[in-house]
Amino acid sequence: MDHRNVDDFQTQVSELLLRHRSVLDVMSKIQETAARINRSLTKAITECGCVEVVAKKQSYDPRKSLQENQSLLDTHFSGPLCEHCRDVLTAELGKNLFYLTALCNITDIRLEDVIRQESERLNTLGVFNLS
Repeated sequence: MDHRNVDDFQTQVSELLLRHRSVLDVMSKIQETAARINRSLTKAITECGCVEVVAKKQSYDPRKSLQENQSLLDTHFSGPLCEHCRDVLTAELGKNLFYLTALCNITDIRLEDVIRQESERLNTLGVFNLS
């Protein structure tokens, strides 16, 4: 997504957010939509069955480099989402992005700046960025 699309999306969110304009409402909607993301993925696993979680302890060899170990790590996620589950999850991710962008608007932060700064941080810190 180029910066023009991100800016256009942020402007569109600003124009469309009629209800839940309070920062408190937007914060709670972010939490609600995050929960709906979790629920839609859970339903894909437990009700539809198009995907499954096969989890076990992650393998990690301390004698190997971080890059070498990366190929040993697993997502624990198996299978492709069916069209219906993909559509539902995509819609829930979109709603979450909408409210995250609304929070950017309320706090006068450009979403493009957030993406750029995070990308720079990722480039600087690499594999050490998240713990």
